[in-house]
Amino acid sequence: MSEKTVNEIPRDLRPLFTKGSEALQRDNFDYAIDLFCQVLAREPSVIDVRRALRKAQQGKSGGRGGFFKKAWSSASNSPQVLKAQSVLRNDPVEAMSIAEDILNSDPTNTGAHRVIVEAATALEMPQTAVMSLDVLVRNSPKDKALAIQFANTLADTGDTKNAERILLEFARAMPNDPELGQAVKNLSARRTLGEGGYDKIAGGQGSYRDILRNEEEAKSLEQENRVQKTEDNALKLIDEYEARLKTEPDNLKLARSLAELYTSKKNFGRALALYDVVKKSEMGNDPSLDGAIAQTKSRRFDHQIETLDPAAPDHAERVAQLTAEKAAFQTAECQRRVEKFPTDMAIRFEMGVLYFQAGKIGEAIAEFQKARNNPHKKSPAMNYLAQCYAKRKMFDLAAKTLQEAIKEKLVFDEEKMDLIYNLCAVLESMGKKEEAFEQLKLIYEVDSGYKDVGPRVEAYYAGQ
Repeated sequence: MSEKTVNEIPRDLRPLFTKGSEALQRDNFDYAIDLFCQVLAREPSVIDVRRALRKAQQGKSGGRGGFFKKAWSSASNSPQVLKAQSVLRNDPVEAMSIAEDILNSDPTNTGAHRVIVEAATALEMPQTAVMSLDVLVRNSPKDKALAIQFANTLADTGDTKNAERILLEFARAMPNDPELGQAVKNLSARRTLGEGGYDKIAGGQGSYRDILRNEEEAKSLEQENRVQKTEDNALKLIDEYEARLKTEPDNLKLARSLAELYTSKKNFGRALALYDVVKKSEMGNDPSLDGAIAQTKSRRFDHQIETLDPAAPDHAERVAQLTAEKAAFQTAECQRRVEKFPTDMAIRFEMGVLYFQAGKIGEAIAEFQKARNNPHKKSPAMNYLAQCYAKRKMFDLAAKTLQEAIKEKLVFDEEKMDLIYNLCAVLESMGKKEEAFEQLKLIYEVDSGYKDVGPRVEAYYAGQ
């Protein structure tokens, strides 16, 4: 059963996905979960829907935990888990459905995620398996066998680069483990074959001429086609939604979706008029709505700057003026939303970034310290918080904050590399040159092209 995108499912199911996505955007998690589960009951292989369902499940849980919650999540012998395991061999689709019911109320349940991994593997749905393996590895960060399974399944999806990063990170803690060493070698060979196109040749699906073809030209054409398709779809949706709005004038969700489309097409006047209609309704007290309106007004400033005549004698002056006006608007608007929604940590993070950009470091520290309590903003908030400490020459606090954030990042992705790179800068400021260089080497081992890491590491060794 190959995995599908939402564009490949029957037309009668697509409105359910659209409604579910709208509900998710408005934090109506229960309704979103119900709609996504309806789609998956008929089309269990639609990866877009399952990803959206995971977001809704996590959103509903709100990142809440505690001892008893963790104990329950790690259990694999609950009645529902046992029921899913009992039908797994004969009906993996049903087993996956039962497991999703568990995750709807307990999104980190280890037993349920193990069932989904086994069912997805049996159904040849690697992207689905990867999502659950990611949770399982977070639950058991020292499980070597699980890390290898996660990496190999990632490679099955074509993401061999991140698969290697995971195993390399794991191998650092167990440098002499032969099983890990062999797993890394296998993945490296697999990535070489895949990137070169030799696996297609071996399967009779390609030729050496295909490998030598101009890849940059192909990428350029693909990007142009994607942009054109997106533009065409947006225009079609605007026409369709405008027609529907005439017959459904009280459909506020439709009005908001239409406003978002107009924003993407830079018709800010029409977008803000539609947002104003929603704002005056019972849906008006929604932090995401206030955020969308603020973003639309910010993008209007950007558009005004883009349309300035670069040949005009006052071009630089006008750019500076509009940039200052935009910054002032964003700060005032975000402050208003913080006061209106003081417990929304995502807005706190946004406020912290604006303070940081304005050089108001004390105010930024206060906001980032609050924002790190949001599990979705924790890593970026701690990254900014460390930079704030560094600007105040509190290098020990900056290093401690970055080290804590790095420790919690299992996957060696772009975000983790940025944390390590910033830790290197802090350690250099503390005079710890050798420790700083060790951080650069960690990045170099997985991505020598990241920022200026390659030249710096290579220059160090050349100097020796």
